[in-house]
Amino acid sequence: MPAAGAVPAVPAGRSQSRLRELDLLRFIAAAVVMIYHFTGVPTGAWGQDARTLFHEISMYTREGLLGVELFFLISGFVILMSVWGRQVGDFAVSRITRLFPAYWFAVTLGLVIFLVTGIHSGTTGELGVARSYLPNLTMLQDGWHVPKIEVLYWTLWTELHFYVLIAILAAVGLTYARCVIFMTAWLLAAAFAVEGGGKMINTLLISGWAPFFIAGMAFYLIHRFGSNLILWLIVLGCYGLSTHFSVERPDEPFKWPGVDEWLIPTILAVLFLVMGLVATGKLRWLSWRGFTVMGALTYPLYLMHETVSRPLIRTLFPYYSKWTVLALAIATSVAAAYLVYKLVELPAQRVLRPRLKSALAQIRSGDGGLKA
Repeated sequence: MPAAGAVPAVPAGRSQSRLRELDLLRFIAAAVVMIYHFTGVPTGAWGQDARTLFHEISMYTREGLLGVELFFLISGFVILMSVWGRQVGDFAVSRITRLFPAYWFAVTLGLVIFLVTGIHSGTTGELGVARSYLPNLTMLQDGWHVPKIEVLYWTLWTELHFYVLIAILAAVGLTYARCVIFMTAWLLAAAFAVEGGGKMINTLLISGWAPFFIAGMAFYLIHRFGSNLILWLIVLGCYGLSTHFSVERPDEPFKWPGVDEWLIPTILAVLFLVMGLVATGKLRWLSWRGFTVMGALTYPLYLMHETVSRPLIRTLFPYYSKWTVLALAIATSVAAAYLVYKLVELPAQRVLRPRLKSALAQIRSGDGGLKA
C-alpha cells in the first residue's frame, strides 16, 4: 500500500539499515498510478477519454493500474518487517500514526474543494460528499457501503484487511516457521474460498489480492533469513495466481483486449523480479538519501493527486495545451504532497504517537487478561 513506510530490518548477516530501494519503488508506484489516472483511463477530469486525448503515450500508461499490485507486494514485505518483534498494540499505534493524519487531511480537502467549487470525484452519488465525509474519516466506509470521496481509497480498505490478518499472526507470535505456515495456509484458504464462491470468506481473506501480500512476505523472509527453496516456490505460486487475477480484474472499459493477456503477466514478472532483487540485496546500491524523501511523499501523493488536480484541470483545460496542464497537474500534486508531509504528517505524528503510546500503556497496566 502506498502508506507502507520503509522500516529498518535486521537481516541475517547484515547490519540494520534503511531500505532506500523500497522508498524509491514506492514513489515509482505512486507516480505510475498518478500518470495512469491523468492519461490512461477512459474517464476523468479532462471531460473526455484520457487515452484518446493522450494517444501519444496512453499505450504506455494505460497499464499503470498495476502500480497498485506493486504497492501490495511492497506492503507484504514492509508490514511483516514492521511487525516483527512487536506486540499487536505497538503495531496498531505505528499504523494509526502513519496512515490517519494525511488521510484525514485528504478527505477534508476533498470536502472543502467540493463546498467551494462543486467539483468532486463523482463517486458519492446521491449520498453526496458532505454526507459521506464523516464516515470516510473512519477509513471504514467500504465496510458500511458508504461511497468513497475518492475512488482510490479502496486500496486502504484492502490494506486494512491485511493488517488484521498480520495482527492475528503477531498475537500468536511471530517466528520464521509460523510465517511460512501462515502464508501457505492463507494462500490455500484463499484458493478454496474462490472455488466455493463464499463472499464472506473471500472478503476476510482478500482472496484476489492475497498472492501479492503473501509474495511480499516471502520476499521479506528471504531478505531476513536468506534464500530458501520453499519461499521461492511460494513466490512462484503467487506469481502464477496473480497473473490471472490481474488480467481479469479491470472493469470492461479499462480492459485492453488482445494485449492485457500477455502484457500484464510480463509487467508482473518484472515487478516480482525487482522485488526478488530487493530481497537478495542486489539493489542495496540504490542508497541515495533523496529516496527517503521520495518515499515519504508517496502516501500523500497517492491520496491527493486526483483531489488537487481535478479543479486545476477543469479550470485550465482547454485554455492551455494538454501537455502544459498535465505538467502543472503533476507539479501541483507533488508540491501538495510535500507540503502535507512537512506541515501535516510530521507535526501530527509528533502529537499523536506519544499520546497513543500512553493510552496503550494504560490499557496494558490494567489486569485485563490478554496483552494488547
